[in-house]
Amino acid sequence: MRIELPPEPVHFVNRHDERERALRAVEDWRGRSRPLVMSLSGPAGLGKSELAYVIARTVRDRYPDGVLSVDLDDFRLDGVLDPGDVLAQLLQSLNVEVGLVARQFKARCKQYWSMTADLKLALIVDNVRYASELVPLLPASGASLVIVASHGPLYDLEDGAAVGMPLQPLTERAATELLDLIVSDDRLATDPEAVRALIGLCDGLPTALHVAGRWIRAHRLRPLPRLIDQLRGEWGEKGVPGIERVWDAAYATLSDAAARLYRLLPHHPGATFTPLSATALLGLGPDACEEALEELDRAGVLDLRAGGGRMRLPGPLHAHALRRSRRDAATGEAGEARIRLLRWYVRQAQRADLLAAGPRLVVTDRMAPVPGAPDVPLPDTATQGIKWLFAERHTLFACVRLAHALGADAEAVALSEPLWTYALDHPGRPEVIDALKLSRDAAVRHGGSAAWLVRTRCQLARQLWESGQYGAAADELDAAASAARLLGETATDRKLAASVVEFQGMLTSAQGNWAEAARHFEVSRDVHRAIPNPYGVMLQTYRMGEARARLGDTESARRLLAEAHEAAREQRRERMTRRTGFALAGVLSGLGRRVEARRLYEESLESAQVRGSGFDEARVRDALADLATADGRPTDAAERRQAAHEIRRRNGLG
Repeated sequence: MRIELPPEPVHFVNRHDERERALRAVEDWRGRSRPLVMSLSGPAGLGKSELAYVIARTVRDRYPDGVLSVDLDDFRLDGVLDPGDVLAQLLQSLNVEVGLVARQFKARCKQYWSMTADLKLALIVDNVRYASELVPLLPASGASLVIVASHGPLYDLEDGAAVGMPLQPLTERAATELLDLIVSDDRLATDPEAVRALIGLCDGLPTALHVAGRWIRAHRLRPLPRLIDQLRGEWGEKGVPGIERVWDAAYATLSDAAARLYRLLPHHPGATFTPLSATALLGLGPDACEEALEELDRAGVLDLRAGGGRMRLPGPLHAHALRRSRRDAATGEAGEARIRLLRWYVRQAQRADLLAAGPRLVVTDRMAPVPGAPDVPLPDTATQGIKWLFAERHTLFACVRLAHALGADAEAVALSEPLWTYALDHPGRPEVIDALKLSRDAAVRHGGSAAWLVRTRCQLARQLWESGQYGAAADELDAAASAARLLGETATDRKLAASVVEFQGMLTSAQGNWAEAARHFEVSRDVHRAIPNPYGVMLQTYRMGEARARLGDTESARRLLAEAHEAAREQRRERMTRRTGFALAGVLSGLGRRVEARRLYEESLESAQVRGSGFDEARVRDALADLATADGRPTDAAERRQAAHEIRRRNGLG
């Protein structure tokens, strides 16, 4: 019996699910004339070959006629495989004398089939690019096993012809375990932050972790942060040793469109992308992008099976694509793609914002459709708009940074509007504040629009005071009031001027001065009535009701909030209907009208859950807990408070 297996790896972690699945497949296989085929796929560096050998060792006793292995890349000349040469090696491994190997390809196939027809054989075939390369190498015995390693999935295998096992990068826990095994060094235990940074740099690729481990062992006196910076620079310039040539070879096989998309993907502003955002980035239309994505998947430099319809290039592959972009991209290719994608995202965010918040005051024009880049399908509901903004929030933050860096001031200001809508459900987040600061800076840099200055400073001010930065918020509102003096007398300008007064009232209310806040809200409401602007009137009536409730004027508060709640319903403003309902419920509860209050709270809870607003959901649950206590239901109250606590803990809300 011939065993063509390398020595067992010194360190091997994880892949338990794949090994168990492989063992079950072997135990359950009942083939007669066709072998069991296991297909391991994924980008270079994931440890496919190593896993193939581990599986073969695990089951070798079931295949008494031998374990053979062949690497197809050893038989390629300028990227072209000669399957006849591969068959010749396999026949020799089966003890066929060199001089007796058939000369013609078809004759070699028949000779190989004849030799393997009655064998129980395990065969490992590495670096398969297409199913057509594998088919001639399959043993003719159903009692045999073939383990295939390929960079991309072998979609052109016949249905049911293989057990597909796409590999994912190692989890952070498994990657840390592997690094600990590779490197026995006290520096790892004393600097966990540096270890996490190193794990992130390797992005779950076992090959990269082995290279990093050797780097650490070779420099035992240097502190880890310094080593990681050096390693990042080395890989950014030259790539990961042992993997770079494989990715270069895959890149060389790509069509012009696929190669262009690969070069452009590292310029995508978000860490992940979707087929539609890739289409906007490529700029060649949906059909061309779909074909390019599928080609990248087949080449093993992209995984289309990523969850939720979102994809990403693992860190080292991302760096490789960026190097290819620097070397091969045409002049202006990346810059044009970034602007095209930025405008596409602005348009999609504006569409989602319109659904989420309804028609309202905005200070930038609607972005026109981007040629060759279809819009995201968004069902005509507020919920869908809110969900899209939440799903794309990280990319939208990155788009603001990109717009500011490119000097695209109109795009940076336009993005502040949908981010404002997102922030209403997720107040005081540092990433929101950073993005709104950049939008404000873009408005200042542009210098030609008082409306932009007023709007961006007011938006930023609210996020600042909701994070406890009252002084900074006051400075922004003072600057907004100064800019408001430059506004004209159009309806839009008057709305903006009224919004400055409203925000000044909101800031004073946040600081506990509810009497002053109520005066601001009343002044703002008078302006909205004069325009006229029914939405603004409803909003200021709601704010006045909140202020009166805080001042202990319960009956005035009930009247104002009931008026605002009814107006929000009539205007079909879903978000404001729930907000006014929540405030009204609090007043009704204080008046002992708990049944009415509970109904409004339940409506607010449902809305918060749909929007994914942990902040609102927690406070509604607290309010329902207070009602349960007042009703003499302590168990229900405790459960609701615990649920609120868990929401805050899970979302870092304290």
